[in-house]
Amino acid sequence: MGSSKHPLAAVLEQVGPLSCPADFNFHCHTVCSDGSLEPLELIEQASDRGLSHLAVTDHHSVLAHAPMHAWLKQRRDNGDKVPTLWSGMEISCLLSGCLVHVLALGFELNHPALQSYGRGDAPVGEALRIEAVVSAIHRAGGLAVLAHPARYRLGHAELIAAAADLGIDGGEAWYDYDMHPSWRPSPLICEAIDSQLADLGLLRTCGTDSHGMDLGGR
Repeated sequence: MGSSKHPLAAVLEQVGPLSCPADFNFHCHTVCSDGSLEPLELIEQASDRGLSHLAVTDHHSVLAHAPMHAWLKQRRDNGDKVPTLWSGMEISCLLSGCLVHVLALGFELNHPALQSYGRGDAPVGEALRIEAVVSAIHRAGGLAVLAHPARYRLGHAELIAAAADLGIDGGEAWYDYDMHPSWRPSPLICEAIDSQLADLGLLRTCGTDSHGMDLGGR
């Protein structure tokens, strides 16, 4: 499935600087990796905030998804309006010799292609290369997104160009690099990233990268 035909792509095409954190959040964490919120605390907070779409992207883990899906089903069965939860996982890998993070979004949970990446730690050897990670995400039916492109040793323009050449589907365009208590995108950096992604025909995401008790900040 091409990225343009993925059901999540139509949602990501709506992403802009004001999308997060009130409407969309495609990058956040629970206690299943290095976050502070229990899975049910996170999904309850997302629902109370009125989010329409989110992905929980624990590092090398999808353990949070089962309890969250069960909670959402119960609320839907009661007639409540709840967010759409997309599968997610944050995967460490090597791009141009630089350690980066890739967000896997909208993939088939428990697909064999991603099992080696969901065991709590990054695999070693060839599996650590971004080519292997992107291929595994695609085989599982998901989208591969370069997380926070301006947080690495190499410049974001170089990394985005290299990732595009290797088949990545998008990048995290709107991110709070200054880590304010209340999330807001860093304007100049994010605008440059968004522009480059658009020029390359890549999808753009946004997320708080929340690790604390509040989805409204990091």
